[in-house]
Amino acid sequence: MCDERTDTPLPLCAACELELPWLGDRCERCALPLPMAGLTCGLCIKHPPAYESVYAPWVYGFPVDSLIIRFKHNSRWPYGRLLADILGQSLRDRFNTGDPQPDCLLQVPLSTQRLRQRGYNQAAMLAQWLSRDLGIPFHDDWLLRHQDTAAQQALDAKARKRNLLHAFSLAPQVDVRGLHLALVDDVLT
Repeated sequence: MCDERTDTPLPLCAACELELPWLGDRCERCALPLPMAGLTCGLCIKHPPAYESVYAPWVYGFPVDSLIIRFKHNSRWPYGRLLADILGQSLRDRFNTGDPQPDCLLQVPLSTQRLRQRGYNQAAMLAQWLSRDLGIPFHDDWLLRHQDTAAQQALDAKARKRNLLHAFSLAPQVDVRGLHLALVDDVLT
């Protein structure tokens, strides 16, 4: 990020890695930033989500936001690979301290139209890289997208929920009972 040379295995110096907008204390369930560790936010207590937990290493701020945008919209795949490498190391640290490792990774599928426009699914690329780095199987055909929905970034929270209703399903032959699944996407809103 600073254009200085680095001796680290990543193409990012230690100082720049420390300057990333790391998400600190957060809700144990949804990763909403909170003032102290070990808490669950009021919304997750009142309306528990269908998932167990979210792991988001960073707040969507500079420079992570620009790296994601360049990766997602400008086909700058090295930026996505860098983010996957740092995320993978962060997840490895969590697994080494007792967090359970998932049985497999799934990506958020793009609609056929959006995949045709973009030419690739950035969430699938992240999941593939993480799969290789962490040794966790990746199944790119387990989730199906049935609807082409409006872009999430232009919608408020209620509209985002409505926008995705009935948009996804499991492939008919897939049985996930008893499996710990991790859903990979590039941005969490």
